[in-house]
Amino acid sequence: MASDRPIYLSPAFREKVWGGNYIKEAFGLDAPSDHTGEAWLISAYKDDQSVVLPPSPYAGMGLRELYDTHPELFGEPHPERFPLLVKLLDAKDDLSVQVHPGDDYAREHADDLGKTESWYILDTKPGTTLVYGHNAETREEFERMVDAGDWDDLLRHVPIEKDTFYYVPSGTIHALEAGTAVIETQQSSDVTYRVYDYDRPDTTGQMRELHLDDAKAVTNVPDQLDKQEPETWVVGDSKLTRFVDADYFSVYKAAVDGEATYDLSANYYLLTVIAGDGELTIDGETTPLRLADSLIIPNAVSSATISGDITIIASHPNFNA
Repeated sequence: MASDRPIYLSPAFREKVWGGNYIKEAFGLDAPSDHTGEAWLISAYKDDQSVVLPPSPYAGMGLRELYDTHPELFGEPHPERFPLLVKLLDAKDDLSVQVHPGDDYAREHADDLGKTESWYILDTKPGTTLVYGHNAETREEFERMVDAGDWDDLLRHVPIEKDTFYYVPSGTIHALEAGTAVIETQQSSDVTYRVYDYDRPDTTGQMRELHLDDAKAVTNVPDQLDKQEPETWVVGDSKLTRFVDADYFSVYKAAVDGEATYDLSANYYLLTVIAGDGELTIDGETTPLRLADSLIIPNAVSSATISGDITIIASHPNFNA
């Protein structure tokens, strides 16, 4: 039955002034240029859609069309829009310092969802930090520091290492810094308010637009970072880590060395292979899992077996009551 087969997807790409070659070189994806900043691996967002790969009976469909026309694959509740988006990001250069709105502000001002996101650090250079929050205690202090361009005192830089995870709820000031690659799990939205861009020009020589009024309106002051403590279990020949279990999504890492069978209770699961290779078996049917493969395990599947020497980032949507 098509309803219990994994759905493999091809990515969409975005070129960025800060992008590089990591997506092509580390993951073997057919990135279009030497400035590819993002691979949208699992996406139903506007024009940046993933496309279903053969041999699925849905091959050639964009994920949005699949979600709209085959709700049985995704279960109930079934929001109007596919709720999540999974990306690879290559920050060859610093990303702009930015903030994303919550749902209410995004609907009113951008006709979109809010954007809560998360990062699993795939690669980074020794000594690298990321911008993760700010130091202002009151909104008046925050606005004064933004207006004065007092970025050294305002922005909070935290050291990062490979294989660590950061949860970035809406309203959080944040930025990846040069030499960092991540896999990002987020709400299906692209509403971004740029706070600071290091006074650098874009490819046309123009300064990129800032969105200070919107940023001031949506930034959490003081910070409201919800520290998520990872939980780890041994499942078969695997170590399963749940990094976050929050309002919009849960994110896991499955590190398999042998074979592991997982009980699947969420509506559906999004998987991306970030290291190694192996096989996925569902109801006796086996398909290969290779580096950079991204796929959806649909609603009808209650159990799946993964074998090999392989590491996967997985997620599922969570729905507010």
